[in-house]
Amino acid sequence: MMRDHGGNIDGAKARFGGGDWIDLSTGINRVPYPLPDVQPEDWTMLPTRTAKQALLDVARKAYGTTAPLLAVAGAQAAIQMIPRLGPAGRARVLGPTYNEHAACLRAAGWTVEEVTRLGQLAGADLAVVVNPNNPDGKSYPPADLLALRQQVGCLVVDESFADTQPELSLAAQAGQDGLLVLRSFGKFYGLAGVRLGFVLGAEAEIEKLDAMAGPWPVSGAALRIATHALSNVDWAKATTQRLRAEAGEADALARAAGWEPLGGTELFRLYDTPDAHAAQDKLARHCIWSRIFPYSNRWLRLGLPAGDEWVRLAKAMEP
Repeated sequence: MMRDHGGNIDGAKARFGGGDWIDLSTGINRVPYPLPDVQPEDWTMLPTRTAKQALLDVARKAYGTTAPLLAVAGAQAAIQMIPRLGPAGRARVLGPTYNEHAACLRAAGWTVEEVTRLGQLAGADLAVVVNPNNPDGKSYPPADLLALRQQVGCLVVDESFADTQPELSLAAQAGQDGLLVLRSFGKFYGLAGVRLGFVLGAEAEIEKLDAMAGPWPVSGAALRIATHALSNVDWAKATTQRLRAEAGEADALARAAGWEPLGGTELFRLYDTPDAHAAQDKLARHCIWSRIFPYSNRWLRLGLPAGDEWVRLAKAMEP
């Protein structure tokens, strides 16, 4: 069965016609990290252990952890592997949220219950929390999640949108048994096509995931690009400040359009609209693609535009 996602820009073009589209249907930073020089050997040779270790060392520093971690082809790769770490059982996912967690668990034979309150995760063999959450940006203090960890078999915390809110991260605690933390590289750094993410956890779990991932789960080019980017603390700080300011600008445009801000993160905003389908169509007529959801006829999510794209978005959102 086809699963619902953002980024389906081909479908937008087929439905509304070609043009210079702005894809705001994802939470990917549209001002990407400037690509460093990629060397010929990054394309012509298998990735080396030295390059892999260099990335892991930089990632540990960037995420503030000493825990074992594994680089994989996007956080999505970890989401697909984690359900196969052990025998299937009872899983609970805090939702509504990124639908791949529940889908991948079900595909691996787990019985999955989607719940709406953090406390309802207690008692599960495996529990999933996206922190901050996608699409509403709801977040939970680390202390609350660590307390929950004692009430479930394994706690998976997806921090794919936590780069701008490091105070929420459990990366520093990820070495303890029964806690797995996921991080995404492509969203904050605006380089989703690099296909890179990380999973942090106890040594035994990381070793099992490493065996599943195989010897070369990440390309040589991705290793070089991400090592460079994760080392650039100044860029990360400046980008966080910019995104925080621009999130407020997006909310102001939404209010002027008659949409109510419901939350979000610094990389995407969620709005309550009178009619989400109509709002999406209105933006699409200006070649701006947005995200709506099968479980709500009012919610619309927007990523943040870049540069001159703000002018187009403001024009498209005029009442």
